[in-house]
Formats: sequence, structure tokens, C-alpha cells
Amino acid sequence: MKRLIRRSLAVMVLSLPGALSPALAQSNPPPCQKDMAFGPWLEHFLQEARQRGVNDATIAASRPHLVLDPSILPRDTAQGVFQQSFLQFSGRMISQGRIQKGTRLVQTHRELFQRIERDFGVPAEVLVAFWALETDFSSNLGNRSTLGALTTLAYDCRRSSLFRFELLSALKIVQRGDLSPAEMRGAWAGELGGLMMSASNYLQHGLDYDGDGRRDLLHSVADTMGTAAKLLVNRGWKRGEPWLREVRLPKQMPWEEGDLSIQHPQREWLQWGVRAAKGELPADDTPASLLMPMGHLGPAFLAYGNFKAYLGWNSSLIYAMTAAHLAGRIAGEPAVGRGNGVVNPLSIAQVKEIQELLIRRGEDVGTADGKMGAKTRAAIRRAQLRLGLPADSYPTLELLERLRSGR
Repeated sequence: MKRLIRRSLAVMVLSLPGALSPALAQSNPPPCQKDMAFGPWLEHFLQEARQRGVNDATIAASRPHLVLDPSILPRDTAQGVFQQSFLQFSGRMISQGRIQKGTRLVQTHRELFQRIERDFGVPAEVLVAFWALETDFSSNLGNRSTLGALTTLAYDCRRSSLFRFELLSALKIVQRGDLSPAEMRGAWAGELGGLMMSASNYLQHGLDYDGDGRRDLLHSVADTMGTAAKLLVNRGWKRGEPWLREVRLPKQMPWEEGDLSIQHPQREWLQWGVRAAKGELPADDTPASLLMPMGHLGPAFLAYGNFKAYLGWNSSLIYAMTAAHLAGRIAGEPAVGRGNGVVNPLSIAQVKEIQELLIRRGEDVGTADGKMGAKTRAAIRRAQLRLGLPADSYPTLELLERLRSGR
């Protein structure tokens, strides 16, 4: 389980919107490993850091930690946790133990969470669910040098501009007095604290919510949760609005309407036969999207405006839905159902073959990598409509066989 969590965190730092400063997204990219030996590269980076306001005292204190860690890059190229289906991933990550502990922590820190909800409008369950998924309630913070990890990733050429910005942000955290270089220890991709904040988000959104004079996301629950709430508001969270609700689907409906990019008033979903899994759906004008993470036969949800803040936290749809569902479980909702039929998820190789076949037909799927991104889902929906299949954007063996036959 810890290995699974650790892999999930790496995606977060790479997916947060706005993480890359426009000033560093240069048309002429900065040097990296293929251009320059490490020693000259580091001097080049430190000169840039000085130009961007990092003082000599901070550089001197941090320099012993600005080293290469050869174990980082193999981890960076081995991410694949979100290729699991929603039921596989959520089933592993949402345990009864986590639900029970999360519920206890809501009560343990009741006054803190009440204050946060007054200030930001973010419920305790939402924050505690992220806390559970990211670090098992701070029991698995990681012990790698943040500066060393970010130095290694910045020197690598795959995303050097992104991680140069993260490394620069980490130095500014040191300069601000929040953490010393030695204290900055966390996950292999440079995330820090109980909710695995990237250095840039730590710098931009970090709060001294306990009033001790520094923003400490490693040791202070108040600072950590207050910062997370502030970040979610920045990502679009609205006070008092819902985020995700499980629903039951009819046997027939216009499946092509089920996509995060499509919204309808809740009353229209009711007219199509969508019903709440528990309780009643009001026949009102609340806008919602229908999400079918495993197709029309699998579990289904209505996603509301606040779900966009989940995707702002982590752009993986499976992770975001798992975090949102876990928040509901901590708040007392039942476990998710399995839908209306048997779903047989395809392998990564099979999804990649579907992508390649769609590309041959002129579809834009992004990269044929076996990953179900938004472009691939949209291309699958178009192919399903053309072939007369339920257009639920989910890859199936029937779709693969039809595409293989040249249809």
C-alpha cells in the first residue's frame, strides 16, 4: 500500500495547474544533462536563483543538499498506478481502517476544522480524505532530501523547466524561514508534508494557520489543513456546493451525454432516468456532469462544480473520484456499488492498440501510450457513436474487435 501511495504522489506535483511559471516556460529551454556537466549546470542554476531573489546565505545553507540522487529517475519513469480501474484503485485506497481513522481525526481536530470551514468553506471530510490518500495521515511522509530530489529532476531533461521552478521555490521556502534545508525531506518527486505539497504550492499557498510565525507543513496539522483548504479554494472550491454523488443508471439513455465536459441541470438527468444511489435527487437546475469511470455498466456519479477543485488538486480522474468518494465515506455515505453489469477492463496494451487504430482513422488521442486521457475518451466516444455502440467513452473488447476489423 505504501508503494502505491508513493507513486500516486508523483503525479500530483506534475499535474497541478499553474505549477510552471511563465517566466520559466522559455522558448529556449535552460540547459540540462544532455547540454552540460552537473557542476557547471549547478552554477548556472544558482546564478539564475540569485537573479530571482535568492540570497547568498540561503544558497550557502542549501548547497550541500543540491546533489544528484541516482535512484530518483527510475521512479520518475515508472509511474502507472492510475492505469487501474476505478473499482480497483478505490478498492485498494479506501479501506475501512482509513474511513474509521479519518472519522476519528475529524472529531480530534474538530475546532480546527470548524475554523477552516468558516474561513474557506471546505468541509473537514474533504481535507481528511486527501490526508488519508496522500500520506496515510502523515505516517508516510517520505525521507528523501527535497532539495536533492528537485535538483536531480531539474538536471534531467524531460521536465527540466518545471523542476527548476520547483527547486527555485524550495530555496525560497528556506529563505522565508519556514524550513531549513535539512528539514526539507519528503517524497521522491519533491513533495512535502502530510498532504504532499509541491514546493511551488507550498510557497504560494502556505499558511501560518497556527500562528507560530512560520508555515510548517511537515509538523503542524493546522498549517497543513489550512494551506490545503486555501489551495482548493484557489482551484475553484465554492462554499456549500456539492462535489460528487453516486447514482444509478437506467438500461437505456443517451450515453454520449456522460462526460466531464458536458453539463446538464439535475432535472434533465432525472428525466433520462438517472436516480440517486441513496436518497433523492432534487429536480432542480443544479448543473452536473455524468461520470462513468468504467462505462455504462459500471458505477456512475454526478459530478458538481466542486469536483473541478479535485481535478485541480490532481488531474487524474480516477484519483480525483477516489478522493471525492472517500470524503463521502468519511461523512457517512455507503460504499460505492458495482453498477449494472460485469465490466472487464482492458490491459494497457489493449488500450494502446485502440489508440493506434483510432490514430489511423485520423483521430487525435494525444499519445498512444495506453493511458485514458481526455482526448482518448473523446475519440472513443466518437468511434462508439459511429459504430452504433453505447457511447460511454469507455474502451471495451467489442470496440477493439470492431476497430481491428476495419470498421
